[in-house]
Amino acid sequence: MAQPAVSDLERQTIRRVYWRLIPILFAMMFFNYLDRINLGYAGLTMNQDLGFSPAIFGFAASIFFLGYMVLEVPSNLMLHLLGARIWLARILITWGLVAALTAFVWNPFGLYVMRFGLGVAEAGFMPGVVLYLTYWFPSRYRARAVAGYIIAGSFSAVLGGPISTSIMTWFDGAGGLHGWQWMFLAEGVPTILLGLFTLYYLTDRPAKASWLSKEQADWLEGELAAERAEIEQQGQHRVIDCVLDIRVWLLAALFGCALVGIYGLLLWLPQIIKGMGELSNIQVGFLSAIPPLLGVVGTIVVSRSSDKTGDRKFHLAGVYLLAAIAMLGSAYVHSPVLAFVFLCIVGFSLNAGNPLFWSINASLLTGAAGAASIAMVNTLAQFGGLIGPWCIGLIKDSTGSFSWALVGIAGFLIVASAIAATMRVKPREAELTHAIPSSATH
Repeated sequence: MAQPAVSDLERQTIRRVYWRLIPILFAMMFFNYLDRINLGYAGLTMNQDLGFSPAIFGFAASIFFLGYMVLEVPSNLMLHLLGARIWLARILITWGLVAALTAFVWNPFGLYVMRFGLGVAEAGFMPGVVLYLTYWFPSRYRARAVAGYIIAGSFSAVLGGPISTSIMTWFDGAGGLHGWQWMFLAEGVPTILLGLFTLYYLTDRPAKASWLSKEQADWLEGELAAERAEIEQQGQHRVIDCVLDIRVWLLAALFGCALVGIYGLLLWLPQIIKGMGELSNIQVGFLSAIPPLLGVVGTIVVSRSSDKTGDRKFHLAGVYLLAAIAMLGSAYVHSPVLAFVFLCIVGFSLNAGNPLFWSINASLLTGAAGAASIAMVNTLAQFGGLIGPWCIGLIKDSTGSFSWALVGIAGFLIVASAIAATMRVKPREAELTHAIPSSATH
């Protein structure tokens, strides 16, 4: 079906909003992922310095997600009530502080406490930003908007490896601190500064945006109000509706299975690559950058295809299935080079699913129910983060190899693909309404 013509007002408004908001959200996401995954690079030397086994390291990586789950839904409701400017700034400042203080852990318990605290501090950031975009972008632009900032997660993995391992190598011993301690400090403090800048820069709603003309603000508010009204016609605008909607639970299961692979791979990738041959930490850092770099390409290509066709779920199912097949290939081939090639394919496809998932999640409900459903899905899905990194560590401890861990991850991705392909992404009432000719409703 032909798409309606885009007016100059619409084009100019969306472009203005995009370039005002997406760059700062990109920066937030960059440090969000960097402060979350830099533990993987620290583990290259920290584990030996502090005597941590793979099981201890894996549990420390996983306990972050338990902290993340504690305040996820309350945090998104607070953003809905207080506004994004204040609440996102609070999140950035507190997580930056915890990330920097991780430099001073000296035993497993201290690392557990700091990783749990980092999860508590970050709680609500990802769903909060997704909710914030629903205040600024009509649904037809949302996948590209999400892709515009969410690829920062891939960029943080791309640049995080070289930056983190370089800091660890060059500053090791400076001021009596290990290289991994300097890395935590150097990557935590900028987040605090970004949080302070957020208080000055962000705007809560289009009506308050002095950087939009009145005509642009009125058009945007009208578009978003019409979308909210269409969703509310289905009667799904109460917080309880997010608990009763089966799509919320299916999305949580889907994303939880995907997170087993996403965070399992992100946090263990440096050590998986290290085990492929005699490599220096800096070499590991640069090789670790390649899979997420391909993830940037995958995110852009797949999100544009999804917006063009209007399909979310089959694109999502396809990228998770491709990631599962490549994960199995990496586990079973004997050549380190070929195994790494398969990991690159995993990076391309696995990261491409993120904007599709968040676009579906943000389109289910509206109002307080929308805020709660976005956070609830992300909260329930964190079981993937809880079990992924920890189980990889346990399997590595018991088998001495990462191969069986990769097979397990592939199984979870196949489940995610199956759910994506079969789930219903629209309200049943809406489907029935559109299926019945208007003359038949009178």
